[in-house]
Amino acid sequence: MATELLKHVKDEMIEHAKALNPVESCGYLAGKDGCITVLYKMTNIDNSPEHFSFDPKEQFAVVKQARNDGLQLMGVYHSHPESPARLSAEDLRLLNDPNMVYIIVSLMNNEPTLKAFKIKKESEAEINVEALDIHIKS
Repeated sequence: MATELLKHVKDEMIEHAKALNPVESCGYLAGKDGCITVLYKMTNIDNSPEHFSFDPKEQFAVVKQARNDGLQLMGVYHSHPESPARLSAEDLRLLNDPNMVYIIVSLMNNEPTLKAFKIKKESEAEINVEALDIHIKS
């Protein structure tokens, strides 16, 4: 399975991660017809290099804005300033919408890396993670 996103969205995710480094960046990804076309930067109210939380009021406003823009929320992104682009134990515990794509931007090396995942929880003991290919469109 693959995730499609526009190149400018990839670039904005990386720039957001770099701008907030060493704090984790985060936000929503939206689009339609299976392609992510818009990034909504969010405030990490935890202000932490190890985890993130959305501001509930800001989250509601972004959900409403995406709907008004005729877009579907398709994913959540966040950065890992000092660790690989993999799901952490906390990510697996907190990220639980099987309809969302979760993209992690790692700044661990000189060249930022992105990886995408789908998470499906059968129960707290059984979590299925599917790594997705990312296709960048111009």
